Amino acid sequence: MAPHATSPPPNEPITRLPPPPRPPFSPSPPRLLIIGAGNRGHAYASAISTSTNGVLVSVIEPIPTKLSLFGRKFIWGKREPVDGESFRDWKDFVSWELERREREKRGEDVVKGVDAVFVCVQDRMHKDVVLGLAPLKLHVLCEKPLATSLDDCVEIYKAVCGTEGDKRLFGIGHVLRYSPHNVLLRKLVREDRVIGDVMAVNHTEPVGWWHFTHSYVRGNWRKESTSAPSLLAKSCHDIDILLWLLCSPIPGPTKPPHLPTTISSSGSLQYFTKHRKPTLAGPATNCLSCPAEPGCQFSAKRIYMGPQMQGRQAHFVSIVLPKIEDIVSSSGHAAGDEALLAKLSEDYDSSLPESEIEKRNWFGRCVFESDNNVCDNQTVTLSWENDPIALDIETPLQALEGRGAKTATLHMVAFSQKICQRFTHIYGEYGEIFADGDKIEITDFKTGEKTVHWPYVPEGGGHGDGDEGLARQFVLAVDRVKNWGEGVESAQEVYVGCSVEEMVRSHAVVFAAEEARRGRRVVDFGGWWEREVGGRLKGGV
Repeated sequence: MAPHATSPPPNEPITRLPPPPRPPFSPSPPRLLIIGAGNRGHAYASAISTSTNGVLVSVIEPIPTKLSLFGRKFIWGKREPVDGESFRDWKDFVSWELERREREKRGEDVVKGVDAVFVCVQDRMHKDVVLGLAPLKLHVLCEKPLATSLDDCVEIYKAVCGTEGDKRLFGIGHVLRYSPHNVLLRKLVREDRVIGDVMAVNHTEPVGWWHFTHSYVRGNWRKESTSAPSLLAKSCHDIDILLWLLCSPIPGPTKPPHLPTTISSSGSLQYFTKHRKPTLAGPATNCLSCPAEPGCQFSAKRIYMGPQMQGRQAHFVSIVLPKIEDIVSSSGHAAGDEALLAKLSEDYDSSLPESEIEKRNWFGRCVFESDNNVCDNQTVTLSWENDPIALDIETPLQALEGRGAKTATLHMVAFSQKICQRFTHIYGEYGEIFADGDKIEITDFKTGEKTVHWPYVPEGGGHGDGDEGLARQFVLAVDRVKNWGEGVESAQEVYVGCSVEEMVRSHAVVFAAEEARRGRRVVDFGGWWEREVGGRLKGGV
């Protein structure tokens, strides 16, 4: 969700970033396909239509209602879809595309193919879809996380990092890298070095108390066995943003990345368990039949229909009941409320096998009776040691710039009023920075002066315009390769700005942190990386 932007105080000196321009269209704009018409599919579709120089021409979605709503909104409008615009399964698309290419070779008049694909299916499906698309040699942007296991991440790396002359662009949904706020923050920290060497970073991801219940107690990401640990599902791009701020390459003479030395983590499922269930609730498994519901802050009726959400729940309601827009437009708001209440009242009893209960989301379910097991509170600590590397003309002090000892801490917490409105403290040798998604405050230790930057923050833009930024840069890279003869490696570096190895590395840090948390130990990341990942990326077992 986008942060609620605030305005600068009167008379405060400010600098502003203008909204990034939409790239000009080429004569043959990139043709784009989205696989998965859920939340992330909608976010990227909206970004494509407003912020990129590409054209969304096709969608794949197995649920008919979601397929129809998405297609009408973004692709075919009021007419009926034509050949190649909609598919129910990605395997059907692969077969269709292979046949289309054969017909094109025979000189038949066929629909134009797509140039790139946005993979927005459930996390555990990413590997199968990315590997299944590989024979088509399309450019791919995969929503985060890359995959739900380290082995699958390595498999994807090997599949997409093809031989020379056979490479394709690959992006990952680490949208925090692409918001104007974070782009400026990184420039200030790494390129301008406004606070000198970084000594420590404290970064907080406040998930939000009711957002957590929706997604990680009642929703798709509630169980590690069917999704992933919450650190991977929710905060893998928070880990990525820390690595991007502290050790990813910047323009200029290149040195090996200064990688963390050790990783530790602690956290657990603290609250959403049966032990916390109010006595008054008794055996109830559904909010709408629970005697404790009127006074329960986690009441599904309260969360999806209550005034305390201040209208912010519309997005979440559309996930609970995808066809609510059609119901409201055709029959009015009262009918929409009635349909929503009916959906929330859906319940189960002991006659329904547990395997069937696990297959679906019960958004009216008691949060203390769910089958969730992911952490609702977790802290990760990354530590770096001094690792100076001197170029030919550098002094020992210059060799240590950006490669000094430091720590970075991520705190992911469910119980917050803020909903994904991240905030970061960065402590340096010459000053400190506080960044909260709206503004960036820099305090200079020598003078005591404070400088405040107010980057461009759009109303309603996903992740502070990060969704738009990632889509814009990825599609621009596709355009440069397709229409302007730019090499894939160059476009990947210049426009996507992130290598596939970086994508795997930030995921690896998450898996190492989970290993540390479960084993209650400190992980030596250098040795762990070489043992678990590094050799395999170079072609080892």
